[in-house]
Amino acid sequence: MKSKAPGAKAGDFVLPRMSALAVALSLACATMGAQAATGTDWVTTKTQAHLLNVHTVDANGAEVTADKIAVDLPQGETKRILVSLNLRNEADLDKFLVAVHTPGDALYHKYLTPEQFAAKYSPTQEQVNAVVAHLTKSGFRNIDVSSNRTLISAEGTVGTVKEAFNTSLKTFSHQGRQVFANDAPAQVPHELAEIVGSVLGLQNASMHHPLNMIRKDGKVAQATLGKGGSGTQASSSGSGSETTHNPTALPAIYGDVTTPAGSTAVVGTIAAGSASAKGAVGLTVSDFATFIKNNPSLPQTFKPTVVSVPNTGTPNASTSASGEGEWALDTQVIYAVGQPKQLIIYTAGTMGDSDLTATYNAAVTANVASAVNVSLGECEADAISSGSQAADDKVFKQAVSQGITFSVAAGDAGPYNCDTDSEGNPGVASTTAKRKKYDVSEPASSPYVIAVGGTALFTTSSGAYSGQAVWNEGTQSTGDGNAVRLWATGGGFSSDEAAPSWQTAAIVGSGHTTRGLPDVAFNAAYDSGVMIYLSSGLQQIGGTSEAAPIFTGVWARLESAHGNNLGFPAQAFYKTFSANPSLVFPVTNATVDGDSVEYNGWSSTYPGMTANASGWSAAGGFGSLNIDKVNAYITANPSVFPAK
Repeated sequence: MKSKAPGAKAGDFVLPRMSALAVALSLACATMGAQAATGTDWVTTKTQAHLLNVHTVDANGAEVTADKIAVDLPQGETKRILVSLNLRNEADLDKFLVAVHTPGDALYHKYLTPEQFAAKYSPTQEQVNAVVAHLTKSGFRNIDVSSNRTLISAEGTVGTVKEAFNTSLKTFSHQGRQVFANDAPAQVPHELAEIVGSVLGLQNASMHHPLNMIRKDGKVAQATLGKGGSGTQASSSGSGSETTHNPTALPAIYGDVTTPAGSTAVVGTIAAGSASAKGAVGLTVSDFATFIKNNPSLPQTFKPTVVSVPNTGTPNASTSASGEGEWALDTQVIYAVGQPKQLIIYTAGTMGDSDLTATYNAAVTANVASAVNVSLGECEADAISSGSQAADDKVFKQAVSQGITFSVAAGDAGPYNCDTDSEGNPGVASTTAKRKKYDVSEPASSPYVIAVGGTALFTTSSGAYSGQAVWNEGTQSTGDGNAVRLWATGGGFSSDEAAPSWQTAAIVGSGHTTRGLPDVAFNAAYDSGVMIYLSSGLQQIGGTSEAAPIFTGVWARLESAHGNNLGFPAQAFYKTFSANPSLVFPVTNATVDGDSVEYNGWSSTYPGMTANASGWSAAGGFGSLNIDKVNAYITANPSVFPAK
């Protein structure tokens, strides 16, 4: 152990013994060097050197970090960035988020308006002005501040980025795309250190992706589970089987006999792409009309509302229809299950981190939807590196303070969201070492959302609920050489987010202290998936992108039945479902070729997360809500779920 100078305390920085002249010369040289290099004192934000965190392949096919092959972007190339500002009084906000969901507390269910949130917790106008002044001085233009003063978007050049944030942008080929990333952490002058949280838009190498499973040939591909064999699952009781569903059948399957449609609830869903007639969102609206027409039991005049969020990128004209299947799945399932008063499609230009963060924020500041669906995700480590996880958490905290529930898909790659092939397909985990390293998807990993996992749903010949298992359809070729990926529900533990107070009891004994997910789970298996109308025709689709909108629709019904005053339900879920397991359909196991399958991992040797017969697990959460039973419980227990 190294000795400390006399009087020094643990943690003090102590200079080694040097002569006075040596110290003086050293300090003078360091000062001149810093002034020559930067001209100011820089402080690092939560945006890391993303270039160093991206693993790609070089010209010889060898895996390298991107800095080994990247070259400078032209200094005059235009980029739009998004600065996420820190909240004020955040410790007090954290206490409020607990109090507003604690029965008996004076603040219980006294949700804030966006104006009240901004007055108490948003950055001050003076702080915003300081950041705007720095951006302007650095050369940024077209600067726009969000209504809650938490996000500032601006347009500049690669050289402008260097001037403002002391990092360079470099370009390289990655997963079939020419992309860019920052080669150093984003920094700001010291006077902005307490104001700026992260800087988004400095990379596009890591993108969010839809979480659905579509087989365009309409055939069930071969899959392996456990010891291998057919991907066909059978319920452990032998009384049910997997079969595809019209999404309108889902409420009854999940126990809805008496709970009415969500006719007073407003819900939203996040999408990306063009709203033009041939764009992904435009096609989605057309697909929705076809869906309504072919389901005459639904109100025939209902149409979703499209809100295109400004300053969120320009859709790629060559892939304008990309995402149609995802957004069609979201809208048709949400409406079939919930039948809300209004369904709003909040649309970003692209699925880049900065564009989606701004779109989440637009839904929150609008304060119209009580539930918002997100069927997207990316490797949590990438979201941490880019700074988007920190930025998203701030948005979701405001949502919780206003009583808005975000429903987020937990992922379709089991515990391997960060292991991809050369085309970006997750779930590859192609080596023994990788199969032992588990991860989760963001934004599902946020403690301020409901993370929704996936199950394989079994129904009787009459269409009634029979049982459900952890969704794990095994491994399939990705089409990328010899790469094989896993199709299974996301689930596991965050590497960064602390477990919220309401979850700590559920994860006792797991060996983890971080946020566990999912919270609940609904149907996601392709074999028990839903039939969705697309411009190309009727299509069978699965994935946790089905599960999340199922929960959104269920929550629309429950919100509507109880005055749209339920708010973010995580705290109540963990308290209620632990003590009253009959309120949910548990996630148990299936049998495949004689093997009991109850995990979301690669195999029984690398199981990932496993399910429990009862209670919460990191493979299936608490299971699926029994709609009528939960509705009755809310009515009978206003101290937990108040009803107006």
